[in-house]
Amino acid sequence: MTAADPPPYEHDHDAARHAVETVWRMESARLVAGIARLVRDVGVAEEIAQDALLIALERWPREGVPGNPGAWLMATAKHRAVDLLRRRTRYEDKLGELGRDLRARQEAEPDLDDALDDHIGDDMLRLVFTACHPVLSTEARVALTLRLLCGLTTEEIARAFLVPEPTVGQRVVRAKRTLAAKRVRFELPAPEELAARLASVLEVVYLVFNEGYSATAGDDWVRPSLCEEAMRLGRVLAGLVPDEPEAHGLVALMEIQASRIPARIGPSGEPILLLDQDRRRWDRLLVRHGLAALARAEALGGGPYTLQAAIAACHARAARAEDTDWERIAALYRVLAHVSPSPVVELNRAVAVGMAAGPAEGLRIADALAGERALASYPQLPAVRGDLLARLGRTEEARREFERAAALTRNERERAVFLARAAAC
Repeated sequence: MTAADPPPYEHDHDAARHAVETVWRMESARLVAGIARLVRDVGVAEEIAQDALLIALERWPREGVPGNPGAWLMATAKHRAVDLLRRRTRYEDKLGELGRDLRARQEAEPDLDDALDDHIGDDMLRLVFTACHPVLSTEARVALTLRLLCGLTTEEIARAFLVPEPTVGQRVVRAKRTLAAKRVRFELPAPEELAARLASVLEVVYLVFNEGYSATAGDDWVRPSLCEEAMRLGRVLAGLVPDEPEAHGLVALMEIQASRIPARIGPSGEPILLLDQDRRRWDRLLVRHGLAALARAEALGGGPYTLQAAIAACHARAARAEDTDWERIAALYRVLAHVSPSPVVELNRAVAVGMAAGPAEGLRIADALAGERALASYPQLPAVRGDLLARLGRTEEARREFERAAALTRNERERAVFLARAAAC
């Protein structure tokens, strides 16, 4: 019995298709990273991984879901990669790039098996740096990495960017073409290039974390596996550039926020908002690690990620919600808005000011954002306004805002929260 053809255990058609989608979400990045190490082209690697997915979509509903779906997809993708390399005229040269001293063509497949069956190691990191190459625009780097690293759809990426879905699709296609045309190698940058390329990589890692922490679409409120992958990549980056404050600041931010994940979900998967969480369920080990990373980032200087981590630390240090230092949080958001201005930062400042100085002051800031095009389809804007209006006793207006937020969100769990808030008004 081989990994490519294990015994099926399930024959339900719908369940099999759901399994394909679930496994793809979990394994696509590792598939692309592992194949890219062989074919040296992330676009081709994604195509091979997609081929494996199509084969699974065809076979699993008919034959059953294999016992180890991830291994099945990797074995299938590996065989497709081997076939591709065999068709290339410079097949032996490609194998030589892997450091293989092959004496005969028949010895190629075992070596390829070893290359793909090894632990992924830094391949995921190579994938991020390749997708974030300077030949691409910042928007294209982020979009391509989210696509390759997380397997996110163009719709989900578009919501993260607050831009139209066709725009993201074009960015991804053009980015892959550019990487191929410029012959960008699948490797980590040279030390002298690392600093210049780090900022866009940090941005990508944080967007990956955010997609896991607050899923933009689907039935799940959180996707912990994405958070874990983002934290792993962040720690590796911090190790590569130990004197870069923002690498440590990002690690601190992610770890402190991730510490809340056990308390963010109720018994039935329902969301539990920050002020309602049982803080005894927060992961104190992650909090300690995050605070240590924050101290290191602040000692080195810090920037926007360090400021956001300092805000998260205010919540982490409060044993009870009512102990939260909202005045400090509002002050930190004021600094963040100066250092890294954006409508989302200003909306978060509205929340903090609303808690520190009263809902009327917070609503004044939120109302000023009503004309921001970037927030036109952002559900958190009406949600924040709804909360502030409810606290002011303007319940009918609050109800309409929560209903508007529910109509805008693509996440079913979040929609339920907004509708419940609307009903309570």
